[in-house]
Amino acid sequence: MKKFDLTKRILDSGALAVVRATPERVLEIAKGIVDGGIPVMEVSYTNADAPKAIDLVHDTLGDRILIGAGTVNNGATAKDAIAHGAGFLYSPMFDAEVMSLANEYQIPYAPGCTTVTEAMTALRAGATFIKYFPYGGILGPEVIKTIKTPIPDMPLLESGGVNAGNVADWFAAGVEVVGIGGALSKGTSADIAASAKKIRAAIDAFRAK
Repeated sequence: MKKFDLTKRILDSGALAVVRATPERVLEIAKGIVDGGIPVMEVSYTNADAPKAIDLVHDTLGDRILIGAGTVNNGATAKDAIAHGAGFLYSPMFDAEVMSLANEYQIPYAPGCTTVTEAMTALRAGATFIKYFPYGGILGPEVIKTIKTPIPDMPLLESGGVNAGNVADWFAAGVEVVGIGGALSKGTSADIAASAKKIRAAIDAFRAK
């Protein structure tokens, strides 16, 4: 049930913030997105203090936010992220050991895949979402439509180039979730909350059709 509940929280939000920043800045962003109605965040392990950032957000916001670990490219990183309470794993690539740990600890895993063959291999191993990386952000929603035509049940997470003005286009193309960087990481917590509210409203309006 744990993986199901965590996956549902991600799907219900429909969007997550993609963050590379100091722990203090991560907390500012976290407060903003929670206030704006997007209570899911990925903290990238490209920053050495990512574990500290995850702990800080957990200690401050508790269950108000679901925080996961990004750039999880190997088993050692996955183990560390899980030890710090990451609620999901997010990566630019598929790694079998990361997948195995995600399965063992029953948390969602969204690996980056470049080809349909890679994506299907990851899905069959247990991946929760496929991040079509890097071509989604480069080619736009049309590439999502192309994949969804023959494989409509593939759960896709788009990360790159998403903002309030085009988020509905990505959902219309068939994504289940969007990962958002710049549009949810600039300005004060109040600025970020305002941006998050616009994205929340756009997603809700699309879903209400």
